[in-house]
Amino acid sequence: MRSTYLAKKSDVEKKWYVVDATDIPLGRLSSVVASILRGKNKPIYTPNVDTGDYVIVINASKVALTGRKATKKIYYKHSRYPGGLKSISAGHLREQNPVRLIENSVRLMLPNKNSLGHKQLLKLHVYAGAEHEHQAQKPEVLDILSRI
Repeated sequence: MRSTYLAKKSDVEKKWYVVDATDIPLGRLSSVVASILRGKNKPIYTPNVDTGDYVIVINASKVALTGRKATKKIYYKHSRYPGGLKSISAGHLREQNPVRLIENSVRLMLPNKNSLGHKQLLKLHVYAGAEHEHQAQKPEVLDILSRI
């Protein structure tokens, strides 16, 4: 009898990737990064096991927002107090905190109602500039434009 292969935690080999976000649209970048964090690019992908790799995103402040998203796309948060609704446009958030812009975009593409999505999001490292502190892991350069 044949059965479907299910990966175990000990079977997974984790790799490190570096992605340069310069002039790449935010949604395309986020979808590729989320699929790598989940492990969907591997043949041993199992939905309930963390089979994904680590991803480092550099130059987050240079990510592209297509169309009029810089002014029309609004992010909301509420402080849970009366009148505590705060809003910020995507372009303004990119200027103030580009790390949070990419982290929010990727977070919403991962499973967000369980601990597996949280573990996968912890493998994402975003930096606004070109420098990162993960040279010891010997990350591979990942070309997003070839994967789209």
